[in-house]
Amino acid sequence: MNDPRLRFGAQRAEDAVAHESAALHVSGRARYCDDEPEPAGLLHAAIGCASLAHARIDSVDLDAVRRTAGVRAVLTATDIRGENNYGSVVHDDPILADGLVHYEGQPLFLVVADTMRTARIAARRAQVRATPLPAILDLDAAIAAESWVLPPVTVRRGDAAAVIAAAPHRASGRAVTGAQDHFYLEGQIAIAAPRDDGGMHVRISTQHPSEVQLMVAAALGTDSARVQVECRRMGGGFGGKETQPALLGCLAAIAAQRLGVPVKLRLDRDDDMIVTGKRHPFRADYTVGFDADGRILGLVLTLASDCGYSADLSGPVNDRALAHVDNAYFLPNVEIRNLRCRTNKVSATAFRGFGGPQGMFAIEHAIAAIARTLRIDPLDVRRANLYGGAGRDTTHYGQTVRDNVLPQILDQLVASSEYAARRESIRHFNAGSGTVKRGIALTPVKFGISFNSPHLNQAGALLHLYTDGSLLINHGGTEMGQGLFTKVAQVVARAFDLPPDRVAVSGTDTARVPNTSATAASSGSDLNGMAALDACATLQQRLAQWLFARHGAVLDSIAWRAGGVEWFAGGVRCAMTLRELARAAHLDRVSLSAQGYYRTPDIHWDGAAFSGAPFYYFAYGAAVSEVAIDVLTGEHRLLRVDIVHDVGTSLNEAIDIGQIEGGFVQGAGWLTSEEVVWDRDGRLATHAPSTYKIPTAGDVAPVFNVRLLTGQPNPSPTIHRSKAVGEPPLMLALSVYHALLDAVQAAVDPAIGPAAPAAAPVAATAAAPVAATAAAPVAPIDLQAPCTPESVLRALGRCGVAASSG
Repeated sequence: MNDPRLRFGAQRAEDAVAHESAALHVSGRARYCDDEPEPAGLLHAAIGCASLAHARIDSVDLDAVRRTAGVRAVLTATDIRGENNYGSVVHDDPILADGLVHYEGQPLFLVVADTMRTARIAARRAQVRATPLPAILDLDAAIAAESWVLPPVTVRRGDAAAVIAAAPHRASGRAVTGAQDHFYLEGQIAIAAPRDDGGMHVRISTQHPSEVQLMVAAALGTDSARVQVECRRMGGGFGGKETQPALLGCLAAIAAQRLGVPVKLRLDRDDDMIVTGKRHPFRADYTVGFDADGRILGLVLTLASDCGYSADLSGPVNDRALAHVDNAYFLPNVEIRNLRCRTNKVSATAFRGFGGPQGMFAIEHAIAAIARTLRIDPLDVRRANLYGGAGRDTTHYGQTVRDNVLPQILDQLVASSEYAARRESIRHFNAGSGTVKRGIALTPVKFGISFNSPHLNQAGALLHLYTDGSLLINHGGTEMGQGLFTKVAQVVARAFDLPPDRVAVSGTDTARVPNTSATAASSGSDLNGMAALDACATLQQRLAQWLFARHGAVLDSIAWRAGGVEWFAGGVRCAMTLRELARAAHLDRVSLSAQGYYRTPDIHWDGAAFSGAPFYYFAYGAAVSEVAIDVLTGEHRLLRVDIVHDVGTSLNEAIDIGQIEGGFVQGAGWLTSEEVVWDRDGRLATHAPSTYKIPTAGDVAPVFNVRLLTGQPNPSPTIHRSKAVGEPPLMLALSVYHALLDAVQAAVDPAIGPAAPAAAPVAATAAAPVAATAAAPVAPIDLQAPCTPESVLRALGRCGVAASSG
């Protein structure tokens, strides 16, 4: 038990292997794209951006730019030989604007110079004449103009409107969530170098090398086979490097093709935040009908999202929001209208959770409204509506929930967090405190795992066994700090029963594993781990046949143990080390390289009907958050967090716990401090760390308890029965918002605060109504996310609290 790898509570030391680049990260020796040695003749590029949100370009005078000493070229849309587009789903994203400007910051031209400083200075010397056009800058304007990037979508089950009209209780409300910048540590960067055969090599920070390859080839007017894209590691991605890097890859490659020399394009933080997309802001307007126990009978919901000027990934993001609007709850009758609004802002894009957080925020807001109306603990409402029981296990899109472990997660968390006792303690505290109010909330998460588009659920791997017995694995997943490379190396090491340090992982490379999917949708380990395992099996089967042919091995007796292989031949036990086996097989001309492939089974989806089984399985979790607010300033503190999360049989408990902690903190940032602001002219006002506030170490709760659900392997045959952990923890931070809402409610009207929670789920019958249900309707609390101090003050002020508190 003295093994330091067990300090995270791992049951086995091999499950807590350190991140393969951890020592490099902390020592500063990890090499990212910008750290690579610059090739001879390298030039630097900078983007010239538009300064209006919507305009017709009348003229662009670039003479002063070209005259700047050190400038080698200035490129516009007319210099693109191939397709002027980097839009992945709909081809509506021009690499360089051609005639029209659709958002402030849109790239107009590219400057290539001897140094980065020269290129950036020169880019600001352009004289652009443009005629401003009417700009749509918010959801109200977009909805009024019926401005859509994609047509609206409606999803129905049952007759929600009729059920709500007949329901014993009803509540309505509006839930608002803002945008969020990815704020990865490593900014967007690409280095393109022309090859002597006319091809192009692109080194880039991207979650989707194959898409960059495809877009670069189209922009250059060449074939994908002539474009090689590599990425060893990223300094964070969070979805911001899924589609967005294609723009940089295309621009760098276009310049490199034009000039015949390598070109580097690296955005500084301000330009990065202005030019690249963000999380979709959402607004949800709902009416919900429910019974005396808080059980939802019908829900009518309008989900409107600000998609920016182009489609980007807004279709699948909104689809994901629609699919996750139930979160953990059975919705017997539901009608959802989804508006995908076009505005004159940078196109919104993928972000950790991919629409799921926004959909879940809407239903959790409705849950809170139900609890407030009935004057009961929101936890009782949540328990009453959980999936489970006869006829209550099918989602509104038709997928059966088969592996629901939320009841036991909630039971564990209520006990370990001492939820009931703390709620009572908070009630007493608030009764005696006029200025500081505390709040507590427990929220669950059910999150579907797989890509929305079934064809993306596939992966490849390439495995090499060398004659010294070491192994090298390459796969299509990218490493952005989440530990994917470590987990895949562990999969290979486990297959051959080797120490993980005997398995090397090489950087993602389109020349090794082609046609890969993005490392996204929390599927990196599921897909690439299984592809790597398939490569191991292919190689082992080949070597087993060789042992049978050359050594008379009984095939059923062959076992890979202790870094070698054992078998029986003629009743005699035989063995070789992996090094001996590799050397002997190589001398006998046996291939020691194998490809692996995996496609996720049992998923299907009809997008037009919005029905099917789009997820291979669900990951679950729950969190309790406790907060304190100052009703005079709106400032707040996160005091304690308790989490129980389901990762199946963990591949690496240390990495999984780190992902849970990081995902929760990032989610808390989205809901509390990370406010993205555009001014009235459509200019991004929060484009630097001075104006955009991500969480710091000081914002993390001083008490932060994370437990993994044990003894619950994934019932679906995933890699070693594990479950995804990348995205689901972000939604655990919904508990922070609801704890703040609880504290605001204590300040607004403590007389209607919830009573102590029931010890067991509320009975699902109308025969046991809550005593207080006959009271007068309760006004909603308008607390908009992110819950900055200003947002909290506004919510309190609208209820007349802040001015009268003392």
